[in-house]
Amino acid sequence: MAGSKSMWEWGLDPMCLSHVKLLSFDLLSLQKPCTTGGSEPFWRKGRPVRNVEMVGVVVSWERKDKFLKFELDDGSGCVPCILWLNHTTNRYYSKTDKLQMESMAARALKQAEQVQLGRLVRVQGRITIYNQQLQITVSSALVEKDPNAEILHWMECIRLAVRCYDLPAPIPPSHNLSDSGRKRS
Repeated sequence: MAGSKSMWEWGLDPMCLSHVKLLSFDLLSLQKPCTTGGSEPFWRKGRPVRNVEMVGVVVSWERKDKFLKFELDDGSGCVPCILWLNHTTNRYYSKTDKLQMESMAARALKQAEQVQLGRLVRVQGRITIYNQQLQITVSSALVEKDPNAEILHWMECIRLAVRCYDLPAPIPPSHNLSDSGRKRS
C-alpha cells in the first residue's frame, strides 16, 4: 500500500519533488495521506504527489485581505485554489529574510491582480486539505496568453501519465545493495 511506504522510499521518487501536471479529475481522485500533518504526500497509482501544475479557466473568485480564493475549471472538473497575500503579517514567514518576504508578498499581490474571472490561468502549488476538501495552495499563478494552453496542457498530462506517472517508481541504486555494500543477485 502506498501509505505504508517510508519517507525514505517515497522521498526518492522524482514525482514527490516536482510539479506534477494533472487534470482536475486526476487531482480530485488522489489518495489522501494517512496523516494530516502535511509532511506525507498524496498518492497517484502508488506514486507520491505533493506539488501540482494545472491550467484552467477561473470560474469563481473571492478576494480578502489575507488571501485570494478562486476555482479553476479545466473541463474535467473544478479545483479550489488559494493564493496567500499575508506574507508580511503571517508568523509562518517571521523567520524569513525581510527582503525575501517583501519580494514574495509583492509577487503574490501582482499575481492576485492578474487572476480574474474568465481568464485562463496556469497555477503551480502544493496540494493541501482545508475543511476536508482538497485545494491547491498556489505558489505561482500565470495568466496564459495562448488560448491553446489548456488543450496543450491536456495533451501533456496524457503523455506524462503514459510515459511517466503510470509507471512504477524507479528503484534507486542503493536499494540494490545489501548491508555489506555488495550488489544483490
